[in-house]
Amino acid sequence: MGVPDTSKPLDEERYSRQLHVLGLRGHAEPPGVAGPCCPLLQVLVRRGGPEPGPVGRGRPHTCRPPQPTCWADLAAQYLHLDAGLGTGEGRRTSSDRVAKLNGAVQVCAHTGGLTEQLVRDFQGSPGVLTLRTAAEAGYFREVDAVTFSGIEGMSELNGCAPQPVRLREDGTLEIGDTAAFSAYVRGGAVTGVPRPATVSHAPLDAALLQPRVVAQGPQEARRARCLHQAFRALHGFQQLRARRPRPWDPADAEEVVRLARALEPLRGAEGAGEPLDEPLDEALVRTVALSSAGVLSPMAAVLGAVAAQEVLKALSGKFLPLDQWLYFEALDCLPEEGALLPDPEACAPRRPLRRADRRARGGFQEQLSRQRYLLVGAGAIGCELLKGFALVGPGGRGQRRRHRGRHGPRAALNLSRQLLFGAQDVEAEAAAERTPAALNPDLQVTPLPRPVDPTTEPSCGDRFFSGPSRRRYVAARCAHYLKPLLEAGTQGARGSASVFVPHVTEGYPPAASEGPGDAPHPVCTLRHFPSTTGHTLQWARDEFEGLFCRAAQTINGRQRAPASPAGPGPTGTGEPALARTVGVLDRRPQSWRDCVAWARGHWQLSFGHGVARLLGRHPPGEVLPDGTRFWSGPRLCPRPLEFDASQDTHLLYVLAAANLCARMHGLPGSRDLPKLRDLLELLPPPDPRRLDAVLSGSLASPELGPGQDWLREALQDWSRGPPLEPLRFEKDDDSNFHVDFVTAAASLRAQNYGIPAATRSQSKRIVGQIIPAIATTTAAVAGLLGLELFKLVGGPRPRSAFRHSYLLLAWNCYSRSVPRAPAVHTFHRLTWTCWDRLTVPAGQPERTLQSLLAHLQEQHGLRVTMLLLGRALLYSVGWPPEKQAQRLGLRVTELAQQVTRRQVPQPGQRVLALELSCEGEEDDTVFPPLHYELAPGSSCPTPPGSAGPQ
Repeated sequence: MGVPDTSKPLDEERYSRQLHVLGLRGHAEPPGVAGPCCPLLQVLVRRGGPEPGPVGRGRPHTCRPPQPTCWADLAAQYLHLDAGLGTGEGRRTSSDRVAKLNGAVQVCAHTGGLTEQLVRDFQGSPGVLTLRTAAEAGYFREVDAVTFSGIEGMSELNGCAPQPVRLREDGTLEIGDTAAFSAYVRGGAVTGVPRPATVSHAPLDAALLQPRVVAQGPQEARRARCLHQAFRALHGFQQLRARRPRPWDPADAEEVVRLARALEPLRGAEGAGEPLDEPLDEALVRTVALSSAGVLSPMAAVLGAVAAQEVLKALSGKFLPLDQWLYFEALDCLPEEGALLPDPEACAPRRPLRRADRRARGGFQEQLSRQRYLLVGAGAIGCELLKGFALVGPGGRGQRRRHRGRHGPRAALNLSRQLLFGAQDVEAEAAAERTPAALNPDLQVTPLPRPVDPTTEPSCGDRFFSGPSRRRYVAARCAHYLKPLLEAGTQGARGSASVFVPHVTEGYPPAASEGPGDAPHPVCTLRHFPSTTGHTLQWARDEFEGLFCRAAQTINGRQRAPASPAGPGPTGTGEPALARTVGVLDRRPQSWRDCVAWARGHWQLSFGHGVARLLGRHPPGEVLPDGTRFWSGPRLCPRPLEFDASQDTHLLYVLAAANLCARMHGLPGSRDLPKLRDLLELLPPPDPRRLDAVLSGSLASPELGPGQDWLREALQDWSRGPPLEPLRFEKDDDSNFHVDFVTAAASLRAQNYGIPAATRSQSKRIVGQIIPAIATTTAAVAGLLGLELFKLVGGPRPRSAFRHSYLLLAWNCYSRSVPRAPAVHTFHRLTWTCWDRLTVPAGQPERTLQSLLAHLQEQHGLRVTMLLLGRALLYSVGWPPEKQAQRLGLRVTELAQQVTRRQVPQPGQRVLALELSCEGEEDDTVFPPLHYELAPGSSCPTPPGSAGPQ
């Protein structure tokens, strides 16, 4: 029996009387067809239930006759007939007779036992969602409900109220009963609804004795409660003495400890709040008291960021409030246990600036003022760090501290996520030096507004360091010169701060391998079979690059070096690829009207005619030889769009595309929407034959065929004008139509395929690869780095003193951990870590390559098979003997200069960093770099035709 049609309206006339009694819903299952169950079954079928949906349109009833029909059954009910006695035929006969009572109700017979699974199946047919990738399932572990959009077939789910969801063991999602819904066809997007949480705070008097502390584990919770008692004792001391404890005064510290001992024991946060049996950590209380008079700007930055985030939570209603006490301590910044405590006299204030710092760290402030640091990056975190430097005082007393910016002065987009610069400092070259000096006149700053990459190495070479891609480059240079690195990053409410100290901690992590989410989308998926919002945005971004950047570059190259009439252009891009750039025009645009005509034609080409041609090749009902539908699974069946100038997205696409076309051709654009609508009404619709020619040209071979004379003539006309302006995608200029074009194109593409469209803000963030940022997280990670900076001053510290920090302000996650020790590698008798290097002096006179190889074998037991300088191969054991002999007798710098065709060494260069492979190494063996130490004044003449020093 087929599935009942649930789309038919309810026959209210048939059920008019019982509707007033029973309503529209009901559930029941007759456990069999013997005795009193037969009248029950008859009543249920007559009234049209049971079902989860409206009466008469639901799931079929199930008859479960457990035994063959017998004579006793005939005496108790009237559905069985004599012909079915003692056989299973009676089951079929009774089912047929029941079904005739109401054709709107489906009836089937179940011949097995009454099991739990049968009851569960009857109670509902849960919908099961299969996600595209297993990785997506993890998101729904913290989700109680979901909503749906873009589903074909089971349209009842689209736009419905949040549905309960359960993540199954196999990674699929189970939702409620969907038996009453229409059949699922394809597609759809599921969106998780965040799990709500209710937080209630106890009043202060109760919370003081029964605190709920934010902690990542039991040990951290016990320490937080001890800090809670320490702060209560500090408040008691201040009430008694009308002052804070004097800095590093043992007598005051002991009095605070006595006050802490006398406090009422804390009670558990749960239940009745029984007293906690936790001993007081007197050493911790004493340390807090000794340093409590100081106020460190990094600590203020961290706690101020947390407090500000709580305000944002209250204002926005987003994220989880703190429940209820957060204690953050960085006592690891203080001297190690057993070290001499600061002298209280040394902590006495001498100047107004940084007085509180001196109270916390004593004479340490003097050492800090003599430090020199390189701050890389003038973004939000860099600005906060620069402010922190001004407050804590490194780079004072005549020491210069270099600050290297990105490519120029402060940008307006950074103003909302840092607190140092204001609107008056945007594009102000002197602001980097002037603004921090207002906070601390002693601070010495040298702005270097150049990028940090290999092109600027001469200005930051050996002497400079002796005195993500850019992050890894800076990390590599720090490792090369054995300099400590403090690194921080944020993403929305997430933040991290890490410290890497030579020979103490692990090194900077290597670049992660490309994960499945980072892999580029297949071209055929983007062009013809998109299924996600990301596909539509990537397609729109590629459209921008192809139409307004690469096409201009190709035509400009054709102007400089015209190609053969039937060959590819000089840039390697075939001329037929420019068919979409030419579009419906026969000549180069000369006016705004021409640009609008081109944009209107390209709209039709991309969202109307092109889609119709695709459906002509693969009709919606196409079935493959194996019986599966062509448009199934991830392939969503598209539909062509009809242009309508009254729709905002249609008009926005034409406006943006026409302005970009005008900009590329050096023509004036327009923002007048009413005039644009009037102009579109006057333009004739694009000629389908020309659209076919454009599509055929775009898919042709790299050479122009005989039927493409129109394209050849159009390109000749394009090449006669002035050079085109290639447009580089710029996300931060809202007036240039770049983001508008991508947003409109992606939205129209999403309409073609029934995919949820991204908003302009989402499009800008995804396509522009914008990392969300907020001032609270920026301030917090800058403060965390400031705390680690203290530990790098005043002599070596053990690894246990340093901390990697991770925080998630939105959900109150604060984690600090000791960095791992550097991994130790061994090969034969050589042992090293990531911080070690093989050092070989060049000697005087300089040694030859043969001498270098012999030295490595004699001193370290390494038989070198390959030697490289950067990407230049200096030596290989696989070369013919003649080639090896030619190079073995050369001095190392002479060989390097000959191979690289650059001056070696560069002026001021002290070391050649070489990489080597050795006989017997494993595939994953990475030897330490070979530092070939050059003698002072060593140099080689520049070879003819090579580049000299930059």
